[in-house]
Amino acid sequence: MDKKIDQAKEKIKCFHIKTYNDSETFRIQFLGKKKGILTILFKELKQTSIHERKTYGKIINELKKEVKNKIKIFKLKNDFQNEKILKFDPTIPGESIEIGSRHPISLIKERIITLLTRIGFIYVDGPEIEDDWHNFTALNIPIYHPSRDMQDTFFLCKKNQEILLRTHTSSVQIRYMKKHSPPFRVLSIGKVYRNETISSCSNFMFHQAEGFYIDKKVSFSDLKQTIHYLISSFFGEVKIRFRPSYFPFTEPSAEVDIYCNSGWLEIMGCGMIDPKVLKNVNIDSEIYSGFAFGLGIERLSLIIYQMKDIRIYFNNDIRFLKQFKSEF
Repeated sequence: MDKKIDQAKEKIKCFHIKTYNDSETFRIQFLGKKKGILTILFKELKQTSIHERKTYGKIINELKKEVKNKIKIFKLKNDFQNEKILKFDPTIPGESIEIGSRHPISLIKERIITLLTRIGFIYVDGPEIEDDWHNFTALNIPIYHPSRDMQDTFFLCKKNQEILLRTHTSSVQIRYMKKHSPPFRVLSIGKVYRNETISSCSNFMFHQAEGFYIDKKVSFSDLKQTIHYLISSFFGEVKIRFRPSYFPFTEPSAEVDIYCNSGWLEIMGCGMIDPKVLKNVNIDSEIYSGFAFGLGIERLSLIIYQMKDIRIYFNNDIRFLKQFKSEF
């Protein structure tokens, strides 16, 4: 047995694997089910004493591991070399590579996140499939409220009319406030859905950014300062006006316009969070107050890039996308 084990060791040591065929030959020679050298040695163990069986068995098992490791090392090295060959090398003279670019929607999204995190906001995300309570009721929009008509959406189940695609990122506001205690500044950006006819200025899906801030003694003045900071960071020094408006989840509420191309252009909505909304998430409105604001990224993008048709952002036209080569 000692002699056979020594011979097996020598053969394993001297066998050089250069190809995948070699590795298969090596495996069969030592681990083949019928004539493998180590397989035969394992069978011959039965003819030895219990003491010898333990000693020789341990040695043969080590040889088996050595065979498997040798095959494994070869495959790892060979796969790595093949991967290197397949990879494109941009340093080769005379070659050129087409560099991709970020989508304009992504550029503006990242810009908003950067701007608001600088002043203490944190970025959170939430589900696009929502229930009625988070999307409407908790935001002071009960079942028969007229404002639901403006946010007609897509319901996902005939039997359960409470499961829907969210109509705004305000649902994230509710989910966050339920799990956290003030103070907090939160930003959420994502896709929202509404049952609207596709046209040059509207779509059934668009991206919305929403921020809200809750603390003691938060005022409308704090909201205006935040809005001025955000808009001036995008457009520089432009005229801004706040028009009284109505949203079920804020009171007072306002539309924000900027003076652009010799006229006023609506850009976002905002307001102080309604005490009823705070009550729905167990926040004491006698102690805390807050504001919220929201804007459509596509509308902002149309202004910034001077586009006239919102549909172009979703057509995947490479001629359009190639224009956006750098950060915003």
